[in-house]
Amino acid sequence: MDSSASGWPGFVDDAVRRAAAASGPYILSAVVLLVLLEQLSYLRKKGPLPGPAFVVPFLGSALSMILNPTRFWDRQAALAHKSGLGISANFLLGRFIVFVRSTELSHKIFANVRPDAFHLIGHPFGKMLFGEHNLIYMFDQQHKDLRRRIAPNFTPRALSTYIDIQQRVILAHLRKWLELASESQQPIPLRLLFRDLNLETSQTVFAGPYLTPAARQQFNSDYNLFNVGLMAIPFDLPGFAFRRARFAVSRLVHTLSGCAAESKERMRAGSDPTCLVDFWMQETLREIEEVAAARAPPPPKSGDLEIGGHLFDFLFAAQDASTSSLLWAVTVLDAHPDVLARVRAEVEAVWGTPRWSGKPLTAKQVREMRYTEAVAREVVRFRPPATLVPHIAGEPFPLTEWYTVPKGSIVFPSVYESSFQGFTSPERFDPERFFGEKPAEERDVQKRHFLAFGAGAHQCVGQRYAINHLVLFIALFVSLVDFRRHRTPGCDEIAYVPTIIPRDECLVHLAVRTSCDRTSRE
Repeated sequence: MDSSASGWPGFVDDAVRRAAAASGPYILSAVVLLVLLEQLSYLRKKGPLPGPAFVVPFLGSALSMILNPTRFWDRQAALAHKSGLGISANFLLGRFIVFVRSTELSHKIFANVRPDAFHLIGHPFGKMLFGEHNLIYMFDQQHKDLRRRIAPNFTPRALSTYIDIQQRVILAHLRKWLELASESQQPIPLRLLFRDLNLETSQTVFAGPYLTPAARQQFNSDYNLFNVGLMAIPFDLPGFAFRRARFAVSRLVHTLSGCAAESKERMRAGSDPTCLVDFWMQETLREIEEVAAARAPPPPKSGDLEIGGHLFDFLFAAQDASTSSLLWAVTVLDAHPDVLARVRAEVEAVWGTPRWSGKPLTAKQVREMRYTEAVAREVVRFRPPATLVPHIAGEPFPLTEWYTVPKGSIVFPSVYESSFQGFTSPERFDPERFFGEKPAEERDVQKRHFLAFGAGAHQCVGQRYAINHLVLFIALFVSLVDFRRHRTPGCDEIAYVPTIIPRDECLVHLAVRTSCDRTSRE
C-alpha cells in the first residue's frame, strides 16, 4: 500500500486542527463584535426609554416573555408608568420593541396618519402564519374596498339571523355541560368547553350548512394545531409546532373556500341567506353581475380562495377573543352577586320565565337588555381579550417630540392599560359606566379609552356581532344555570393563551337553575 496514501487522513486531520486553532480567535472576535454591535444598536434605538440596559444576543428577553408573559408585560407597563413617559423598550428575538401604555400615543399608532408609518400585524409572526391575505395587513383603497364588501355581513338583518344560530348552539352546549356536571361532583374547567362552543358557533354562523360533520372534525383538529402554533417559537421547520400550524391554516382556508363556492351556487339559485358567507356571496354575486354587464373584469377579492382566507380571518378574530370574554363574564358575575341578580331580573322581564324550549329570544329582545349589554361591555373593558395590538414601524415615526420610533420596530399599544385609564375607579367592575345616559364629556373620555375593538381604519368590523354573542350567552347562562366558582389561590390571575383567561381556566360547579322551566328542558 502507498505510504503517502495511508498518511493522508492524518495529514488532513492535522491541517483541520491547525486551521481551527488559527481561526478560533478570529471567530470568537467576530462573535464578540456582532454581540457588541447588536447591543449598541439596541441602546441607540432605546434612547431615553426605560428598559433593560443589557439584552441577551438575538434572544433578548424572549425566554422570560414565553415563561411568564403576564409578568413580562406587567413589567413593561410598570416601567412606562413609573418613568412618566408612557412608553418603554425591550428586545425580542432580534427585534427592538416599544411598549405603549399611554392611550394618546396608542391612538397615534391606530390612526396611522401616514399610511406607511405603522402596519398592523396582529401577531409578531402573523404574516408567516396567517398569510398576506389577512384584512389587517391591507391599507388604503384596497382595505376600504374590502371593508365595504363585507359590510352586508353585519347589517341588522344579518345579525338577527346570527342570533338565532347563536342561541341554538349555546342552548345545546349548556345541556351538554349540565349533563357533564351531573356525572361528577368535581368542578368543571370552562375554558375548553367555551372554546368548543365558540368554534361551533363560528363555524355555523360563518359557514352554515356548507361544513359537513367530517369537515367540522378536521376543522377542529386543524384549528387546535393553529392555536398551539400561535404560542410556539416560530421555527418553520419539520417537526415544529409553528410549521404544523402553518399547514393547518392552509387546510382551513381551502375548506372555507369550498364553502364560499357552494354558497355562490346556492345564492345564484335565489335561496335566502342562512349564514354569514351567504350574505357575503349574495353581495359578491351582485357586484360580479354588474361588472359583467359593463364588460369589466371581476371585482378584486371575489375568488373562492381569497374569500376562504378572509373567512378564516373572521373565525380567528371571533374564536379566542369570545372564549376569553365568556370566561371573564362568568368570573365577574360570580364575584358580584348584585350584578348577577340584576341581570337575571332584566332577562326575566324581557323574556319571561326562563325556559329551555319554546319561544327563543329575538334580536329585538336582545337589544332591550340594556343592563346586560352594559355588563358585557364592562367585561370587555375590565378584561380586554387581546391585550396588545402589535404594529411594525414601516418608517421612522416621531411618536413624541422627544422620541422617534425606529423603522422596523415592533410597537405594542396596550389595550389593557388604556382600559384602566380615563375611568372612575377603573379597578372596580362596574357596569353602570355603560348604562343609562351619561354627560357628553364622560362619554367621550370613555370612548377614547375603550380600545378593546381597536380604533382607526382597522377597528373591528364585527364588534356588534361580538357584543351580541356575549349578551346572548350571559342572558341564557345566568337564567338557565346555577353556577358557583371553585375558588383556589390565584385562580383569577391573568394567564395568556394567547388571549387572557383566568389562571384556573374558570373552575365551576353547574346545576339546572331551579326557577327555570325544567319540564320544557326534559
